[in-house]
Amino acid sequence: MENLKRTPLYEEHLKLGAQMIPFAGYEMPLKYTSIKEEHLNVRMQVGIFDVSHMGEIEIHGPDALKFAHYLVTNSVLDMKIGRVKYTPMCYEHGGEVDDLFVYNLGENFVLLVVNASNYEKDLKFVLDHKENFNVEIIGKTDDYGEVAIQGPKAEEFLKNYFESTTPLEKLGYFKATYGKLFGYDVIISRTGYTGEDGFEVYASPKDIVSIWNEALNKGKPFGIKPAGLGARDSLRFEVCYWLYGNDIDETTNPFEAGQDFAVKMDKEDFIGKSSLENIQKVGIKRKLTGFKVLSGGVPRHGMKIYNKDGVEIGYITSGNMSFIRNEILALGYVKLEYRDLGTRLTVKDGNRIFEIEIIEAPFIEPKAGKKKV
Repeated sequence: MENLKRTPLYEEHLKLGAQMIPFAGYEMPLKYTSIKEEHLNVRMQVGIFDVSHMGEIEIHGPDALKFAHYLVTNSVLDMKIGRVKYTPMCYEHGGEVDDLFVYNLGENFVLLVVNASNYEKDLKFVLDHKENFNVEIIGKTDDYGEVAIQGPKAEEFLKNYFESTTPLEKLGYFKATYGKLFGYDVIISRTGYTGEDGFEVYASPKDIVSIWNEALNKGKPFGIKPAGLGARDSLRFEVCYWLYGNDIDETTNPFEAGQDFAVKMDKEDFIGKSSLENIQKVGIKRKLTGFKVLSGGVPRHGMKIYNKDGVEIGYITSGNMSFIRNEILALGYVKLEYRDLGTRLTVKDGNRIFEIEIIEAPFIEPKAGKKKV
């Protein structure tokens, strides 16, 4: 694992016996026990994830909110301080640069939290478009540590240890506030990538190590356990949250990905607007779709989808086991005329053949937020 970055929590993962893998340029924990055990613990109790690999880009200045509004497809200009919004960010041609969170954290201060694998690309994109705005852009990912504490017992646990003018139980979905957790300065938001209630906690790299260990110690009565990338992926997959590089990328647009709710075409202007207007006018030809796998195992990203006549009509973006439904499921793009529920299709990969059937997505309803297909 040469030349891989390490998060501030690397040594803690080793102490816990984590299986480490390369991910987005970092050495990250895949699992500590089993993916299934960690997945179900988040669904039933509470889990903690190291998400310090995520990218942070700060926007400062009088035009901070106005600039963010121009960068992304969602409407963020009217965001009050302490609000968080999910949004795609598109290229001029309408394909996606990334999907991210926009935080309004104070007068003239906006924080973009972006996918780890896209940090350098996103930072360049933001810098390339700032010339008409009175803003300062700072790539700050090395100055932030982050953990996600997710699950139905997350609030019950953390409210005992969080100090702020806003009590944790009063912090609504997609809201953020400053405060102290276990005595350490943090930004905490009611957001996540699991479909469960929960929080994402930002602190200095040094303090995040103490927060991780305090959470694992003080969270024992609530059943807290560490969870790795494997469970993070299987959890987001069950609720059909998008994974950049799989379900969305520069070749997909928000309308075919099912992100219409986060695209505000009535905005005066934003990057990619004219292309998205043209896409709306012509109409999309394909859409991200959910499947139950009837036979063949777990289909993987990029495998081709065929209709009953053997004609290629799409491709798989993600496949995984749903530990809640106890079924193998998949996501993929297919042509609109083949999206009726119950339609049976075939996935082929060399000599391997998978039988799939179109089902409703999300596969389980998220308990928090609106990020769904």
